[in-house]
Amino acid sequence: MKKAFSYGYLGLVFLFLYLPIALMIFFSFNSNTPVTVFEGFTFDNYLEIFDNEELMESLWNTLIIAALSGVISCVLGTLGAMAVYNMKGWKKKIYSNVSNLPIINPEIVTGISLMMLFVFIFGNNLGMLTVLLAHVVFNTPYVLLNVLPRLRKMNVNMYEAALDLGYRPTQAFFKVVLPEIFPGIFAGFLIAFTYSIDDFVISYFTGGTFQTLSVYINNSLKKGVQPWMLAMSGMIFIIVLLILLVVNIRDAKLEKAKANKKY
Repeated sequence: MKKAFSYGYLGLVFLFLYLPIALMIFFSFNSNTPVTVFEGFTFDNYLEIFDNEELMESLWNTLIIAALSGVISCVLGTLGAMAVYNMKGWKKKIYSNVSNLPIINPEIVTGISLMMLFVFIFGNNLGMLTVLLAHVVFNTPYVLLNVLPRLRKMNVNMYEAALDLGYRPTQAFFKVVLPEIFPGIFAGFLIAFTYSIDDFVISYFTGGTFQTLSVYINNSLKKGVQPWMLAMSGMIFIIVLLILLVVNIRDAKLEKAKANKKY
């Protein structure tokens, strides 16, 4: 009875989480408008995505911003994690708490405050650069939080042994430290990339006339929900799902290979 209740509860949770997505993908093939009344099956909604030049431009803007902010955040977040890791006492606690503020801070506050800062610095010339800087600001703490636990788990003696064997600090970092913390860096990149694609509020306030995908969809909602919106959302979900599956399968194979080496 207890086991059946557990499976039933888990099933309801998954149903609540994934039923809306399943419905969205189902209606993305709908040939009718309004989209909630299914009339017939079609791929035209997906083809419309590639025919819409403004939509494709906003999609490329989103991908470029996500990729650049992810890479820059990985560099800054890794350096920040190493700095916090090497701190002692009250300084470590203060910097750890300060680095978490962009995560805790509501997006509306971050968006408006960054907009005011950029207007003060750049005037009314808000665009791709300001959106990129804004995304780096809120993505960097996520990388830091992913890298820091890997540094704590790392055996410091390996780095010191590399120095004793004649490696320069830079060489020891790339040969010893980086391979140990790379899974944390990669996980941080994936989170930063995903949050960057998903962001609307901060991009809306800091972008000016520069449109990311979320901003373009928001502006298009004035005409009501369009079928291509469902198709675009479904396509993004499937791509992200495939990436996660590939990463998880790869990690499982690596763990299995490590376990086999021990024996």
